[in-house]
Amino acid sequence: MSDRPKLEIQMLQDRVLVKLSPEDGERRSSGGIVIPATAQVARRLAWGDVLGVGNSVRNVKTGDRVLFNPDDQHEVEIQGEGHLVMRERDIHAVATERTEHGTGLYL
Repeated sequence: MSDRPKLEIQMLQDRVLVKLSPEDGERRSSGGIVIPATAQVARRLAWGDVLGVGNSVRNVKTGDRVLFNPDDQHEVEIQGEGHLVMRERDIHAVATERTEHGTGLYL
């Protein structure tokens, strides 16, 4: 057992800490065909849950779901689980309950 104290993670500047959504692995086509997570059809964007934001982040809040390209991000392991660190500008869309403006589409 480690004697190291547990430390709280605070994101800096415009950085966002995201945990990939579990459904971004294996998926099914509309015809019912199983498509493995390793299949390379095209560059696929992914959804993730925001766990923390830096003090310069303006449009994303902790708890939001965000759309981004996971291939361009930095991966970090926290408590045995993989997370991604990215800049706010690398986020393509935010799915949130706030209804100020949006596309009219819902997850």
